[in-house]
Amino acid sequence: MVTNKPAWLTEPLLQELGLYERAAVVVSGDTLNERKPHPAPMLLACERAGSHAHECLYVGDAKRDIEAGHNAGMATLVALFGYIGDEDDPHTWGADALVETPGEILGWLERRVLF
Repeated sequence: MVTNKPAWLTEPLLQELGLYERAAVVVSGDTLNERKPHPAPMLLACERAGSHAHECLYVGDAKRDIEAGHNAGMATLVALFGYIGDEDDPHTWGADALVETPGEILGWLERRVLF
């Protein structure tokens, strides 16, 4: 998980939701000097998870998420079920696809692996 929110907000929330232990890595907005859309947080997450950017998919609900994924060399999806404002136009962000439900992420991954 890569977020621009500081760790003092991110970690307690993830722990309360029972998600902190399930995440391979958590990179908060204050982990590094750079924040999304800079690629450094994304690349640090890859390093800590033992993967390479070209092997990763970043799912986000903001233009800076898609930019950060692209800047790091990752595939990207827009989560239309996220916090997208009425003034946002995710169709213009250049993501590999837009998904309306979390289940569509798995479908997208399955199609990508098969082809």
